[in-house]
Amino acid sequence: MASGLVAAGAIATAGTAAADDVTPSHGGAIATLGGLKTFDQAIVHGNGHDQRIGAGLFEMSVDNGGTLQTYCIDIHNPTQRQAKYQEVPWKESSLHNNADAGKIRWILQNSYPQVNDLAALAAKAGSGTLSEKTAAAATQVAIWRFSDHVKVDAVDPAAEKLADYLEKNAQSVAEPKASLTLDPPAVSGKSGNKLGPVTVHTNADNVTVAPAANAPAGVKIVGKDGKPVTGAADGAQLFFDVPAGAADGSASLTAQAATKVPVGRAFTGIGEHAKSQTQILAGSSESTVSATATASWKKEGAIPAITAEKNCTKGGVDVTTSNKGDQAFHFQLSGKSYTVAPGASQTVTVPVGEDQPYQITVKGDGGISKSFSGVLDCKTVGGTPTSKPSPGTAGGSTTGGNTTGGGTTGGGSDTAGGSTGANNGGDLAETGSSSATPVIAGVAVALVLAGGGAVFFLRKKKAPTA
Repeated sequence: MASGLVAAGAIATAGTAAADDVTPSHGGAIATLGGLKTFDQAIVHGNGHDQRIGAGLFEMSVDNGGTLQTYCIDIHNPTQRQAKYQEVPWKESSLHNNADAGKIRWILQNSYPQVNDLAALAAKAGSGTLSEKTAAAATQVAIWRFSDHVKVDAVDPAAEKLADYLEKNAQSVAEPKASLTLDPPAVSGKSGNKLGPVTVHTNADNVTVAPAANAPAGVKIVGKDGKPVTGAADGAQLFFDVPAGAADGSASLTAQAATKVPVGRAFTGIGEHAKSQTQILAGSSESTVSATATASWKKEGAIPAITAEKNCTKGGVDVTTSNKGDQAFHFQLSGKSYTVAPGASQTVTVPVGEDQPYQITVKGDGGISKSFSGVLDCKTVGGTPTSKPSPGTAGGSTTGGNTTGGGTTGGGSDTAGGSTGANNGGDLAETGSSSATPVIAGVAVALVLAGGGAVFFLRKKKAPTA
């Protein structure tokens, strides 16, 4: 299962059905949640009681190298220990319809840790002395006021003054660019042509580009001028150069870079952690980011590219089918039949309930069958917190936390060994209580799709450029 949308797969070229093959569809950073590392206390008011919780900065370990710092933008939703996260555009997170999303980014840019001169920050806010912990708590509190629109205060008086200053002065700032994406992540066409373009979108100075090791002989990755390329910059166009007479098949390329992920990028849980608390980036070391693209080709007939993308605005999943062949492509989706003419494309939005798992299957000519699985997670979790208290984690360096079943970290409101404070009702989702050491998974993001005379690929309708 992947969060929202799902992944790369593609078109059957020899009439056999392809098995489901899902993976996160976004390029960029993939990271593992470590826990809440720099924090103090806050009190959330509502439903006739006050709830004391930890508020501050999380740390994440990036696959293949790097560290991220994040804040929560989903206060009522629990985190999961060692949850896997992917970088996503705002439109595919709870920020998609939040008019205050740009103000959250302003807070991130104008407070800790981006502003690490705490004396200067305190003077600007008129708050009094700040520590890293109280500055982090104040920043988180101000963010929650815009991300979840809750009534929440910092416990420390100086932190509360900083939170008020940030809330009052916040201005709308544009969404940041992705660290690395390829648009589209899948292309198709007839052999004997350059298939593409695949456009690189990145904040890195340079991106390394390489074909998959099992690419068919003669297939090259080239630039707009037709010359082979091994590197690219933002805005560069890449093509799969497939020789005439090549057997029907497919090939993939991997783009990789080392860069700092832009402040303000959203991160959502993936796989079994699809419902883990949504995060927003506050700081980044130089980190490894990756993206893949796949090309599929045939000599003749329908050559469809089937892609899926979460549509938070419409509350569903957009399934887009384009046809680069010389014959019409017929397919069935959600009980209805569709036809895509040569050179045309069609998008169908399949409704999905919020927080509901889904499996969407496209069945087409020649035995083509492709399924997309995931969970639609487009909103913050509202209402009364319901998780129940349990003992905190050992160690005392992270929030005590209340642990629910299945390894989910619930709404710990106090530091380990600390006072219970104003815990007078149901628990809020923990803003990070795991004391487990972050790990680097070392999992390559590249996805190679090949085999058996049948290959499927997904093509995203639109990749973020800002």
